[in-house]
Amino acid sequence: MNKTIHRRRFVTGSASLLGLAVTGCTTTDVFSDKPVEPKEPSIPPNYVAAYGPMPQEQFPLPSVDLNKVPRKFWRRQIDYTTPYPVGTIIVDTSTFFLYLVEEGGTAMRYGVGLGRAGFSWSGEGRIAWKQEWPKWTPPAEMIEREPELEKWSAANGGMPPGLDNPLGARALYIFEGNVDTLYRIHGSPEYWSIGTAVSSGCVRLMNQDIIDLYARVPKGSTLIVV
Repeated sequence: MNKTIHRRRFVTGSASLLGLAVTGCTTTDVFSDKPVEPKEPSIPPNYVAAYGPMPQEQFPLPSVDLNKVPRKFWRRQIDYTTPYPVGTIIVDTSTFFLYLVEEGGTAMRYGVGLGRAGFSWSGEGRIAWKQEWPKWTPPAEMIEREPELEKWSAANGGMPPGLDNPLGARALYIFEGNVDTLYRIHGSPEYWSIGTAVSSGCVRLMNQDIIDLYARVPKGSTLIVV
């Protein structure tokens, strides 16, 4: 979204009376010599709507504070050339982007966050299972590092779904053949972590984004992780 600087014409006499200096980067307060920094552009209404509250969900979602998420990681459709067919999900771990290949040389791009598991697996898989508001079961290795998670172990039935569940509002489960890779694409309540790497987890999206992706991706879709 390019900023456009509009020039305004001022009557020469009025400008001289006000002593107003006009520059391309800052404006000068008439009553002060201190430059005033230009304000950040407001969040466009379409993004306010896209990341607004979702009261219709099983667990009503609050809105996302987009001031805490770099603008480049907001969901958007982009021009995208790839040899992979329409419907393929491509995760680029070097840029923290997930692409859903669309027709006409475009893709829907989402910002993601990554954990140790998100970096440890690469290659091709398929979405074998999809789940709305999934339970979360921490793996045994995580429980060894964090014994307090034992209460959510598989033996104890896992952590029930909800706003604080680490898998968020939706999860896509990735298999290689018939083998579970333990690799997940899922939502996260910690939207401020998008675009960063943390100690645990796979590929996480803002809850509003995983809901959008979930609706677009059928079971059996191909996933490429690079």
